[in-house]
Amino acid sequence: MTEGFLPFPPAATAGQALAEVDTPALLLDLDAFERNLARMQAAADAAGVHLRPHAKAHKCPAVALAQMARGAVGVCCQKASEALPFLLAGVRDVHVSNELASPLKARALAQWARQARLSVCVDDAAQVDTLAEATREAGSSLDVLVEIDIGQGRCGVADAAAVQRLLQRLAPHPQLSFAGLQAYQGGLQHLRSRAERREQALRAAARAGEVVTALENAGVRCATVTGGGTGSVEWDLESGVYTELQPGSYAFMDRDYADNEAGALRFEHALFVATRVMSTAAGTHAVVDAGLKSLTLECGLPVLWPADGALAYTQANDEHGLVAGAPLPALGSLLRLVPGHCDPTFNLHDEIVAFRGERVEAVWPVAARGLSR
Repeated sequence: MTEGFLPFPPAATAGQALAEVDTPALLLDLDAFERNLARMQAAADAAGVHLRPHAKAHKCPAVALAQMARGAVGVCCQKASEALPFLLAGVRDVHVSNELASPLKARALAQWARQARLSVCVDDAAQVDTLAEATREAGSSLDVLVEIDIGQGRCGVADAAAVQRLLQRLAPHPQLSFAGLQAYQGGLQHLRSRAERREQALRAAARAGEVVTALENAGVRCATVTGGGTGSVEWDLESGVYTELQPGSYAFMDRDYADNEAGALRFEHALFVATRVMSTAAGTHAVVDAGLKSLTLECGLPVLWPADGALAYTQANDEHGLVAGAPLPALGSLLRLVPGHCDPTFNLHDEIVAFRGERVEAVWPVAARGLSR
Protein backbone atom coordinates (compact mmCIF):
# COMPACT_ATOMS: atom_id res chain seq x y z
CA MET A 1 0.00 0.00 0.00
CA THR A 2 1.22 3.50 -0.84
CA GLU A 3 -1.48 5.55 0.86
CA GLY A 4 -0.05 8.32 2.96
CA PHE A 5 3.41 8.17 1.35
CA LEU A 6 4.16 11.29 -0.64
CA PRO A 7 6.52 10.95 -3.63
CA PHE A 8 10.10 11.99 -3.06
CA PRO A 9 10.45 15.65 -4.07
CA PRO A 10 12.40 16.50 -7.25
CA ALA A 11 16.02 17.57 -6.95
CA ALA A 12 15.31 20.79 -8.83
CA THR A 13 12.60 22.73 -10.63
CA ALA A 14 12.81 25.49 -13.20
CA GLY A 15 13.13 28.90 -11.58
CA GLN A 16 14.67 27.55 -8.39
CA ALA A 17 17.85 29.05 -6.98
CA LEU A 18 20.86 26.92 -7.86
CA ALA A 19 21.93 26.87 -4.20
CA GLU A 20 18.68 25.05 -3.35
CA VAL A 21 19.23 22.09 -5.72
CA ASP A 22 19.18 18.79 -3.85
CA THR A 23 22.21 16.56 -4.25
CA PRO A 24 23.79 14.61 -5.78
CA ALA A 25 22.69 16.22 -9.05
CA LEU A 26 24.10 16.58 -12.55
CA LEU A 27 24.48 20.27 -13.43
CA LEU A 28 24.90 21.88 -16.85
CA ASP A 29 26.08 25.48 -17.12
CA LEU A 30 24.05 26.65 -20.10
CA ASP A 31 26.23 29.66 -20.88
CA ALA A 32 29.40 27.56 -21.15
CA PHE A 33 27.52 24.75 -22.92
CA GLU A 34 26.13 27.10 -25.57
CA ARG A 35 29.54 28.67 -26.16
CA ASN A 36 30.98 25.19 -26.67
CA LEU A 37 28.27 24.33 -29.20
CA ALA A 38 28.77 27.57 -31.10
CA ARG A 39 32.56 27.17 -31.18
CA MET A 40 32.44 23.64 -32.57
CA GLN A 41 29.73 24.40 -35.11
CA ALA A 42 31.61 27.46 -36.36
CA ALA A 43 34.79 25.40 -36.82
CA ALA A 44 32.91 22.69 -38.75
CA ASP A 45 31.14 25.26 -40.93
CA ALA A 46 34.42 27.04 -41.71
CA ALA A 47 35.95 23.73 -42.84
CA GLY A 48 32.89 22.74 -44.88
CA VAL A 49 32.43 19.58 -42.77
CA HIS A 50 29.14 18.32 -41.38
CA LEU A 51 28.81 17.98 -37.62
CA ARG A 52 27.06 14.88 -36.26
CA PRO A 53 27.70 14.96 -32.49
CA HIS A 54 27.81 11.70 -30.60
CA ALA A 55 24.82 11.28 -28.31
CA LYS A 56 26.44 8.43 -26.36
CA ALA A 57 28.22 11.22 -24.50
CA HIS A 58 25.02 12.52 -22.89
CA LYS A 59 22.00 10.32 -23.77
CA CYS A 60 19.78 13.42 -23.57
CA PRO A 61 17.47 14.46 -26.45
CA ALA A 62 17.37 18.09 -25.29
CA VAL A 63 21.14 18.30 -25.79
CA ALA A 64 20.85 16.82 -29.28
CA LEU A 65 18.10 19.23 -30.25
CA ALA A 66 20.22 22.16 -29.05
CA GLN A 67 23.09 20.94 -31.23
CA MET A 68 20.85 20.52 -34.27
CA ALA A 69 19.33 23.97 -33.76
CA ARG A 70 22.83 25.35 -34.29
CA GLY A 71 23.49 23.39 -37.48
CA ALA A 72 24.32 19.76 -36.64
CA VAL A 73 22.94 17.40 -39.31
CA GLY A 74 21.86 14.73 -36.84
CA VAL A 75 23.36 12.60 -34.08
CA CYS A 76 25.29 9.40 -33.57
CA CYS A 77 24.21 6.70 -31.17
CA GLN A 78 26.37 3.77 -30.20
CA LYS A 79 23.64 1.21 -29.58
CA ALA A 80 20.34 0.52 -31.34
CA SER A 81 18.20 0.95 -28.22
CA GLU A 82 19.91 4.27 -27.48
CA ALA A 83 18.52 5.72 -30.72
CA LEU A 84 14.84 5.41 -29.78
CA PRO A 85 14.51 8.31 -27.28
CA PHE A 86 16.12 10.63 -29.83
CA LEU A 87 13.74 9.49 -32.57
CA LEU A 88 10.77 9.99 -30.24
CA ALA A 89 12.01 13.52 -29.45
CA GLY A 90 12.00 14.46 -33.13
CA VAL A 91 15.58 13.73 -34.20
CA ARG A 92 15.06 12.27 -37.66
CA ASP A 93 18.63 11.55 -38.73
CA VAL A 94 20.46 9.05 -36.54
CA HIS A 95 23.63 7.11 -37.31
CA VAL A 96 24.24 4.00 -35.21
CA SER A 97 28.02 4.13 -35.29
CA ASN A 98 28.44 0.49 -34.44
CA GLU A 99 27.67 -2.99 -35.68
CA LEU A 100 24.50 -4.71 -34.46
CA ALA A 101 24.91 -7.85 -32.38
CA SER A 102 21.57 -9.56 -33.08
CA PRO A 103 18.66 -9.87 -35.57
CA LEU A 104 16.34 -8.39 -32.91
CA LYS A 105 18.24 -5.10 -33.06
CA ALA A 106 18.22 -5.13 -36.85
CA ARG A 107 14.46 -5.62 -36.89
CA ALA A 108 13.95 -2.70 -34.50
CA LEU A 109 16.15 -0.42 -36.60
CA ALA A 110 14.38 -1.50 -39.77
CA GLN A 111 10.98 -0.66 -38.27
CA TRP A 112 12.12 2.78 -37.12
CA ALA A 113 13.62 3.41 -40.56
CA ARG A 114 10.09 3.63 -41.94
CA GLN A 115 9.78 7.03 -40.23
CA ALA A 116 13.32 8.41 -40.04
CA ARG A 117 16.66 8.36 -41.81
CA LEU A 118 18.84 5.78 -40.13
CA SER A 119 22.29 4.46 -40.88
CA VAL A 120 24.34 1.68 -39.34
CA CYS A 121 27.82 0.15 -39.59
CA VAL A 122 28.91 -3.23 -40.89
CA ASP A 123 32.25 -5.02 -41.03
CA ASP A 124 31.07 -8.54 -41.94
CA ALA A 125 28.92 -10.09 -44.66
CA ALA A 126 26.67 -11.78 -42.09
CA GLN A 127 25.66 -8.35 -40.76
CA VAL A 128 24.65 -7.31 -44.29
CA ASP A 129 22.46 -10.41 -44.59
CA THR A 130 20.76 -9.69 -41.25
CA LEU A 131 20.03 -6.08 -42.23
CA ALA A 132 18.73 -7.17 -45.62
CA GLU A 133 16.26 -9.61 -44.09
CA ALA A 134 15.06 -7.11 -41.48
CA THR A 135 14.50 -4.28 -43.98
CA ARG A 136 12.81 -6.64 -46.45
CA GLU A 137 10.34 -7.71 -43.75
CA ALA A 138 9.75 -4.10 -42.61
CA GLY A 139 9.51 -2.63 -46.10
CA SER A 140 12.10 -0.01 -45.20
CA SER A 141 15.54 1.13 -46.27
CA LEU A 142 18.79 1.80 -44.41
CA ASP A 143 22.01 3.60 -45.17
CA VAL A 144 24.97 1.33 -44.54
CA LEU A 145 28.51 2.48 -43.74
CA VAL A 146 31.40 0.08 -43.82
CA GLU A 147 33.62 0.53 -40.79
CA ILE A 148 37.36 0.54 -41.46
CA ASP A 149 40.05 0.11 -38.83
CA ILE A 150 42.33 3.16 -38.89
CA GLY A 151 44.30 2.25 -35.79
CA GLN A 152 41.77 1.60 -33.03
CA GLY A 153 42.24 -2.17 -33.23
CA ARG A 154 38.61 -2.82 -32.39
CA CYS A 155 35.93 -3.06 -35.09
CA GLY A 156 36.37 -2.48 -38.80
CA VAL A 157 37.82 -4.09 -41.92
CA ALA A 158 41.44 -3.63 -42.88
CA ASP A 159 41.46 -2.22 -46.40
CA ALA A 160 39.63 -1.22 -49.59
CA ALA A 161 39.53 -4.81 -50.86
CA ALA A 162 37.57 -5.86 -47.78
CA VAL A 163 35.21 -2.91 -48.29
CA GLN A 164 34.60 -4.01 -51.88
CA ARG A 165 33.74 -7.54 -50.77
CA LEU A 166 31.06 -6.10 -48.50
CA LEU A 167 29.77 -3.90 -51.33
CA GLN A 168 29.32 -7.03 -53.43
CA ARG A 169 27.22 -8.48 -50.59
CA LEU A 170 25.16 -5.25 -50.48
CA ALA A 171 24.58 -5.12 -54.22
CA PRO A 172 21.56 -7.52 -54.42
CA HIS A 173 19.68 -5.49 -51.78
CA PRO A 174 18.45 -2.15 -53.15
CA GLN A 175 16.95 -1.23 -49.78
CA LEU A 176 20.48 -1.11 -48.33
CA SER A 177 22.40 1.89 -49.66
CA PHE A 178 26.16 2.16 -49.35
CA ALA A 179 26.56 5.59 -47.73
CA GLY A 180 30.30 5.63 -47.12
CA LEU A 181 32.84 4.80 -44.43
CA GLN A 182 32.99 4.91 -40.66
CA ALA A 183 36.58 5.72 -39.58
CA TYR A 184 37.22 6.33 -35.88
CA GLN A 185 40.37 6.15 -33.79
CA GLY A 186 39.33 6.57 -30.16
CA GLY A 187 42.67 5.68 -28.64
CA LEU A 188 44.35 8.89 -29.75
CA GLN A 189 41.71 11.19 -28.23
CA HIS A 190 43.37 11.23 -24.82
CA LEU A 191 47.05 11.44 -25.73
CA ARG A 192 48.22 14.29 -23.51
CA SER A 193 50.82 15.84 -25.79
CA ARG A 194 49.34 18.04 -28.50
CA ALA A 195 52.16 17.11 -30.87
CA GLU A 196 51.61 13.38 -30.36
CA ARG A 197 47.86 13.76 -30.73
CA ARG A 198 48.33 15.69 -33.97
CA GLU A 199 50.71 13.07 -35.37
CA GLN A 200 48.36 10.19 -34.56
CA ALA A 201 45.25 12.04 -35.81
CA LEU A 202 46.85 12.85 -39.15
CA ARG A 203 48.12 9.28 -39.44
CA ALA A 204 44.62 7.93 -38.80
CA ALA A 205 43.11 10.34 -41.33
CA ALA A 206 45.76 9.34 -43.89
CA ARG A 207 44.82 5.66 -43.44
CA ALA A 208 41.19 6.53 -44.08
CA GLY A 209 42.21 8.61 -47.08
CA GLU A 210 44.13 5.71 -48.58
CA VAL A 211 41.00 3.55 -48.47
CA VAL A 212 38.89 6.33 -50.01
CA THR A 213 41.40 6.81 -52.84
CA ALA A 214 41.64 3.08 -53.55
CA LEU A 215 37.86 2.84 -53.72
CA GLU A 216 37.62 5.86 -56.00
CA ASN A 217 40.22 4.31 -58.30
CA ALA A 218 37.96 1.25 -58.43
CA GLY A 219 34.96 3.43 -59.33
CA VAL A 220 33.39 3.49 -55.86
CA ARG A 221 32.44 6.88 -54.43
CA CYS A 222 32.35 7.39 -50.66
CA ALA A 223 29.78 10.15 -50.17
CA THR A 224 30.40 10.15 -46.42
CA VAL A 225 33.53 9.58 -44.37
CA THR A 226 32.52 9.97 -40.75
CA GLY A 227 34.54 9.78 -37.54
CA GLY A 228 36.78 11.95 -35.41
CA GLY A 229 36.40 13.10 -31.83
CA THR A 230 36.88 15.93 -29.38
CA GLY A 231 40.58 15.29 -28.84
CA SER A 232 41.47 15.19 -32.54
CA VAL A 233 38.89 17.51 -34.04
CA GLU A 234 41.17 20.37 -35.08
CA TRP A 235 43.25 18.00 -37.24
CA ASP A 236 40.23 15.99 -38.40
CA LEU A 237 38.79 19.24 -39.75
CA GLU A 238 41.93 20.18 -41.66
CA SER A 239 42.70 16.68 -42.98
CA GLY A 240 40.42 16.96 -46.02
CA VAL A 241 39.40 13.32 -45.53
CA TYR A 242 36.32 13.53 -43.31
CA THR A 243 33.03 14.85 -44.63
CA GLU A 244 31.41 14.52 -41.18
CA LEU A 245 32.70 14.58 -37.61
CA GLN A 246 31.35 12.89 -34.47
CA PRO A 247 32.73 14.67 -31.36
CA GLY A 248 30.66 14.33 -28.19
CA SER A 249 32.48 15.47 -25.06
CA TYR A 250 33.29 18.97 -26.41
CA ALA A 251 29.86 20.19 -25.28
CA PHE A 252 30.66 19.42 -21.63
CA MET A 253 34.42 18.88 -21.13
CA ASP A 254 35.33 16.44 -18.39
CA ARG A 255 38.50 16.37 -16.31
CA ASP A 256 40.16 13.77 -18.52
CA TYR A 257 39.86 15.88 -21.68
CA ALA A 258 41.01 18.93 -19.74
CA ASP A 259 44.21 17.03 -18.93
CA ASN A 260 45.11 17.11 -22.64
CA GLU A 261 47.50 19.83 -23.71
CA ALA A 262 45.14 22.45 -25.17
CA GLY A 263 45.13 23.34 -28.83
CA ALA A 264 43.67 26.13 -30.93
CA LEU A 265 40.11 24.85 -30.48
CA ARG A 266 39.34 25.20 -26.77
CA PHE A 267 36.20 24.25 -24.88
CA GLU A 268 34.97 25.09 -21.39
CA HIS A 269 33.86 23.02 -18.44
CA ALA A 270 30.07 23.02 -18.54
CA LEU A 271 29.24 19.77 -16.71
CA PHE A 272 29.40 19.32 -12.94
CA VAL A 273 28.17 16.96 -10.27
CA ALA A 274 26.65 18.96 -7.43
CA THR A 275 27.35 17.46 -4.02
CA ARG A 276 26.74 18.59 -0.47
CA VAL A 277 28.84 18.19 2.66
CA MET A 278 27.01 15.68 4.85
CA SER A 279 29.54 15.22 7.66
CA THR A 280 32.53 17.02 9.15
CA ALA A 281 32.64 14.99 12.36
CA ALA A 282 36.14 13.60 11.76
CA GLY A 283 37.67 17.06 11.68
CA THR A 284 40.33 15.91 9.18
CA HIS A 285 38.11 15.74 6.10
CA ALA A 286 34.61 16.50 4.88
CA VAL A 287 32.27 13.78 3.66
CA VAL A 288 30.10 14.59 0.63
CA ASP A 289 27.09 12.72 -0.75
CA ALA A 290 28.47 11.97 -4.24
CA GLY A 291 30.36 8.70 -4.63
CA LEU A 292 30.59 5.89 -7.15
CA LYS A 293 26.85 5.92 -7.84
CA SER A 294 27.05 9.55 -8.95
CA LEU A 295 30.32 9.58 -10.94
CA THR A 296 32.81 7.10 -12.32
CA LEU A 297 36.53 6.68 -11.70
CA GLU A 298 37.89 4.81 -14.74
CA CYS A 299 39.51 8.10 -15.82
CA GLY A 300 40.48 9.14 -12.33
CA LEU A 301 39.02 11.23 -9.53
CA PRO A 302 36.91 14.34 -10.14
CA VAL A 303 38.22 17.78 -9.28
CA LEU A 304 36.51 20.55 -7.36
CA TRP A 305 35.36 23.62 -9.30
CA PRO A 306 36.49 26.30 -9.35
CA ALA A 307 39.91 24.73 -8.94
CA ASP A 308 42.15 26.65 -6.53
CA GLY A 309 44.22 23.79 -5.13
CA ALA A 310 42.99 24.28 -1.58
CA LEU A 311 40.58 21.34 -1.58
CA ALA A 312 40.70 17.94 -3.29
CA TYR A 313 38.25 15.08 -3.71
CA THR A 314 40.43 12.23 -2.46
CA GLN A 315 38.30 9.10 -2.20
CA ALA A 316 35.03 7.69 -3.54
CA ASN A 317 32.86 5.04 -1.90
CA ASP A 318 29.46 3.84 -3.08
CA GLU A 319 27.47 6.74 -1.63
CA HIS A 320 30.17 8.96 -0.12
CA GLY A 321 33.18 10.98 -1.17
CA LEU A 322 35.97 12.43 0.93
CA VAL A 323 37.23 15.99 0.53
CA ALA A 324 40.49 17.05 2.13
CA GLY A 325 42.30 20.36 2.42
CA ALA A 326 42.04 23.59 4.31
CA PRO A 327 39.88 25.21 5.27
CA LEU A 328 37.41 22.34 5.16
CA PRO A 329 33.96 23.27 3.83
CA ALA A 330 31.22 23.61 6.41
CA LEU A 331 28.45 21.11 6.97
CA GLY A 332 25.77 21.63 4.29
CA SER A 333 28.10 23.39 1.83
CA LEU A 334 27.26 22.89 -1.85
CA LEU A 335 30.28 21.90 -3.95
CA ARG A 336 30.74 21.31 -7.67
CA LEU A 337 32.81 18.46 -9.07
CA VAL A 338 34.15 18.16 -12.62
CA PRO A 339 33.74 14.43 -13.39
CA GLY A 340 36.68 12.46 -14.73
CA HIS A 341 34.67 11.04 -17.66
CA CYS A 342 31.41 12.60 -18.79
CA ASP A 343 29.89 9.70 -20.80
CA PRO A 344 29.37 7.13 -18.00
CA THR A 345 28.61 9.90 -15.52
CA PHE A 346 25.57 10.92 -17.56
CA ASN A 347 24.47 7.28 -17.52
CA LEU A 348 24.26 7.38 -13.71
CA HIS A 349 21.70 10.20 -13.63
CA ASP A 350 18.03 10.43 -14.55
CA GLU A 351 18.13 14.15 -15.31
CA ILE A 352 20.29 17.16 -16.02
CA VAL A 353 19.73 20.36 -14.04
CA ALA A 354 20.40 23.08 -16.61
CA PHE A 355 21.22 26.44 -15.03
CA ARG A 356 22.13 29.95 -16.06
CA GLY A 357 23.87 32.18 -13.57
CA GLU A 358 22.56 31.20 -10.16
CA ARG A 359 19.14 29.94 -11.23
CA VAL A 360 17.79 26.68 -12.64
CA GLU A 361 16.43 27.21 -16.15
CA ALA A 362 15.30 23.67 -17.03
CA VAL A 363 15.48 20.03 -15.99
CA TRP A 364 16.22 17.68 -18.91
CA PRO A 365 15.60 13.93 -18.77
CA VAL A 366 18.55 11.66 -19.60
CA ALA A 367 16.07 9.63 -21.60
CA ALA A 368 18.52 7.07 -23.02
CA ARG A 369 20.06 6.24 -19.65
CA GLY A 370 20.77 2.51 -19.39
CA LEU A 371 19.88 1.78 -23.02
CA SER A 372 22.94 -0.25 -23.95
CA ARG A 373 21.49 -2.99 -26.19
